[in-house]
Amino acid sequence: MVFSGIPFLFYFFPAVLILYFLVPKICKNGVLLLTSLVFYSWGGPSYLILMLISITAGYTSGLLLEKFDHRQPLRRVVMWAVAIIDLGFLAYFKYADFFIENFNVVTGLSIPLLRLLLPIGISFYTFQILSYTIDVYRRDVPAQRNPIDLAAYVTMFPQLIAGPIVRYSDIAVQLKSRTHTFQKTSDGIRRLIVGLSKKVLIADTFGKLIVAFRDSNEPSVLFYWIYAIAFSLQIYFDFSGYSDMAIGLGKILGFEFLENFNYPFISKSVTEFWRRWHMSLGSWFRDYVYIPLGGNRCNKPRWFFNILVVWMLTGFWHGAAWNFIFWGLMFAVLLVIEKLFLLKFMGQSRVFSRIYVLFFVLISFVIFNADGQSGYWSDIPALFGAGNLPLYSADALYYLKSFAVLFALALIGATPLPKKLYARIKSTRGGEIAVGIAEPLVLAVLLLTVVAFAVDSSFSPFLYFRF
Repeated sequence: MVFSGIPFLFYFFPAVLILYFLVPKICKNGVLLLTSLVFYSWGGPSYLILMLISITAGYTSGLLLEKFDHRQPLRRVVMWAVAIIDLGFLAYFKYADFFIENFNVVTGLSIPLLRLLLPIGISFYTFQILSYTIDVYRRDVPAQRNPIDLAAYVTMFPQLIAGPIVRYSDIAVQLKSRTHTFQKTSDGIRRLIVGLSKKVLIADTFGKLIVAFRDSNEPSVLFYWIYAIAFSLQIYFDFSGYSDMAIGLGKILGFEFLENFNYPFISKSVTEFWRRWHMSLGSWFRDYVYIPLGGNRCNKPRWFFNILVVWMLTGFWHGAAWNFIFWGLMFAVLLVIEKLFLLKFMGQSRVFSRIYVLFFVLISFVIFNADGQSGYWSDIPALFGAGNLPLYSADALYYLKSFAVLFALALIGATPLPKKLYARIKSTRGGEIAVGIAEPLVLAVLLLTVVAFAVDSSFSPFLYFRF
């Protein structure tokens, strides 16, 4: 079930809201847990038991960590036991075939692949359970003694499938007590519709362009760059759209989730880009991997090693393929170069710094979306005319003209300009009244358009479902 689908918009979510607001406060987390399990089971009921085992391990570990409060060796054993269980599930279902395939290549053997289906959302809920366990181990938060509350946190359907990665420490208080106001609900509805529009009207439309590029018999340098820009915008609007929907749905249910994107394409360095892109994942690796490894409070060789480990893991988290590892390592190299000397010169030219960031971000997403190792070894050179590719082709010009308006709207929408314009209009004399009248109409038109697209279009899953 996807947020942009008719079953969710017209059946599941309305039913959840009716049930959620009818029951007394003490029962709301139970309703949230039950409906989240139904939501998850819709996409793969066979793996529900796997998630419940992980939740049980996390819940039990919290109680044991508090019980062994003054017995540090036992606490360490408990923490590592949960980490091994959760990461073991993730490694088995997500990475087993990757390791078997590469082992076969190295040894010449033919061990059959397992070809397991990836449990939906396992990368996200595994990290949430781990963060809870580690925070209890560090004594940053008390253990949750109510199993329903902890399970509701892990399975919460707004952010279960593709994030943002919500830490227990950020919503522990909200699990016990949260407010429901008209303003918060209206803000949540607005954010939900904006996210739906990003996904259905922009990301999915760019997806059609990418399919056309792959099917074209007239490759050219221009067409490859159109593809690189289109995919970068597609994954941004797809993933930030999902995050907007998750945050909006959370507001409607009384929760406040942290932001996951902050206009990354306006960054003036790759370092800044990763402070703005998928912020919940970046902060997770920073707090639970990078800093425990020593962060930057060590000698330079160790510091570089820490960066390489974190970014190799960041890439590998996204998928069990070499292109994701190379994608992560590419950013590791860029970040090291920036920290060594490049950042000193970046501030001297805003134009150069932004061109530099956009260039390497586009290259990175071509690697990210490559179809196997042969994909990026052919796609990257093609951007620069390798293989005697023509500069342009009839197909490239046709699709550039056909999607010109969408490119313009997406490029503007990926910057703070619309938000600033909205704030400026609202601050003018009579602007607040005008916005109060126009905004509901615009949102209604967007929602109707999204529904029309959803009814008329085939199923289009979120890109981050694969992770």
